[in-house]
Amino acid sequence: MPSFPQKTDTQWKPNDAWLIGIVLAVINFWLFAQTLLNVIPGIQGSLGIERTLGNLAVSVTSLFSGIFIVVAGGLADRQGRVKIMNLGIYLSILGSLLIALTPENAGGLTAAALLGGRVVQGLSAACIMPSTMALVKYYYEGKDRQRALSFWSIGSWGGSGFCALFGGLMATSFLGWRSIFWISIVLSVVALYLLRGTPESKSAAKSVGTFDWGDMVSLIVALVALNVYISQGPLIGWLSWTGIGLIAAAVVATLVFFGIETSRHNPVLNLKLFRNPTFAGATLSNFLLNGAAGTLIVSLGLVQVAAGMSSLQSGLLTLGYPVAILATIRVGEKLLQRFGPKRPIIWGSAIAGVGILMTSMTFTLIGQYIVLAVIGFTLFGIGLGFYATPSTDAALSNVPDDEAGAAAGIYKMASSLGNAIGVAVSAALYVAAQAMDPATIQSWGLFIGNQENVGLRFGGAIGILFNLFMVVVAIIAIMVTVPSERSEKRPEVPATPSLGS
Repeated sequence: MPSFPQKTDTQWKPNDAWLIGIVLAVINFWLFAQTLLNVIPGIQGSLGIERTLGNLAVSVTSLFSGIFIVVAGGLADRQGRVKIMNLGIYLSILGSLLIALTPENAGGLTAAALLGGRVVQGLSAACIMPSTMALVKYYYEGKDRQRALSFWSIGSWGGSGFCALFGGLMATSFLGWRSIFWISIVLSVVALYLLRGTPESKSAAKSVGTFDWGDMVSLIVALVALNVYISQGPLIGWLSWTGIGLIAAAVVATLVFFGIETSRHNPVLNLKLFRNPTFAGATLSNFLLNGAAGTLIVSLGLVQVAAGMSSLQSGLLTLGYPVAILATIRVGEKLLQRFGPKRPIIWGSAIAGVGILMTSMTFTLIGQYIVLAVIGFTLFGIGLGFYATPSTDAALSNVPDDEAGAAAGIYKMASSLGNAIGVAVSAALYVAAQAMDPATIQSWGLFIGNQENVGLRFGGAIGILFNLFMVVVAIIAIMVTVPSERSEKRPEVPATPSLGS
């Protein structure tokens, strides 16, 4: 049986101020680092950078957080969760400082400061996400843990929901876009102050051991190749020699990775965690629900092109999305306490699916679609609010304490990779479906109003419906894997070390 570390500092207990510090650490990525998605079009001219470089600056943070989050989760278990959390906060300060001080029209120096800051922010997120989740699991029990996870989710889901509006407001204010990152630095310092004195938490089973570089490098190569192929596929060509080479590199690296994983005692990714069906189901559904973010990319891009909306106008269609998430996350917690995780996860996914279905109704008139989109995005937010805490609790409550950091890293890696893959596939389908013969689409008699853009609207519907498909798969996965009632028995998942034996 796995060994479970004891909480030796019986006098110390987390309070609400400590929990606020955790939320601030988490929100510094989701609310501040993610604002560049909406801010970069307006600042790339003033910085003197090309659009391609701006797009790379947007994507590189998620790329690095997705790649290193499992590694950081294992390091948190082995070296100490508080140590890795604090490292992540310091990296957040450094990354924000580099971006805030990025010089204008300085050529390579501008590119280096901007991209360097974004890379450091990605590494910061990789450290903060699993370590803070593991600390919440370690220092809270029962309903207190569920409450704490709700606040953690407010920082994560709520921050990601408001980042576009917040970034736009700050960038257009007298403070300017750089103020976003100065504020992030201030809140990082506040987080360090509130979290001071936290007793260290680490896995006793991971106090010794060597780092397996081959395991980590093969994982990085596989994920980088896959992410580059997904994000740059439309530019390089899906079936070009470069594209085929990236896929081949990803496949070979993946085979090498799994070969190392199954033969070493100190793997980066503890695949034995997936023997627990509840953890596996919650993680898979998390991957799929985050992938459904492709709905926003397609729907908002569609109304800008087809209806001539500005980015601000289209963004306002999603206002109900973050509001609904924040309003219902605590509801999801209460549903978890009353019904266990399975039913609120399914209910939340189903509500999100209905919202996505409404945004796919691109055959309507623009005035009708605006109403459908506003309601749809609000339902999407309600569904995610119901889903967030039960899913996180189901994943973390079903792994041993020794594997909390690694499990949290895997769970959050699923978020990052799901988002990247879902957005890329949705966008690709959106473009590909526009090649459909307009006469054929018109012959169906479904699309009303302007007939000159039926191909565009058809492509939007197909791209959005892919996200509905992912939600349906997520519901099926939860129905099959997650038990209806919470098990009170501590899980006996094999506690294979993540980074050391």
